[in-house]
Amino acid sequence: MSEASAATRTIVVEREIAHPPEKLWRALTQPHLIAEWLMKNDFKAVVGHRFHLRGEWGGVLNCEVLVMEPQKMLSYTWNFKHDDPAFDLNSIVTFTLTPTATGTHLRMEQSGFRPDQRQAYGGAKAGWPRFLARLEQVLSGAD
Repeated sequence: MSEASAATRTIVVEREIAHPPEKLWRALTQPHLIAEWLMKNDFKAVVGHRFHLRGEWGGVLNCEVLVMEPQKMLSYTWNFKHDDPAFDLNSIVTFTLTPTATGTHLRMEQSGFRPDQRQAYGGAKAGWPRFLARLEQVLSGAD
């Protein structure tokens, strides 16, 4: 492990989702569905595609698709540039889907928080469970 990775923190949220991987994958990769549970976006399910997530709070996250394994894994950068470089965030979000007898085990990981980014880390730690709860609501309504 490099010194840089040893110095960063990671958030992991895991959930059992009562829907098949195919349905969950659609909610993770279709822009109109992403907008319902996460943020407005210009996402395309293509490795290398650069896109933006626009928060209700007015911020814009700069993202790039890194890994795209349909119905298995989706990974993208989650970067935020601030007027004060101390608040810049360069992280990676990865969703891993594993089929289960009753649906899908979803593992969300956001890595890359520096030790001095307590506010960003705390915000993400509180925010991801809310995002994933909204994702489950979207899945219950989508067909």
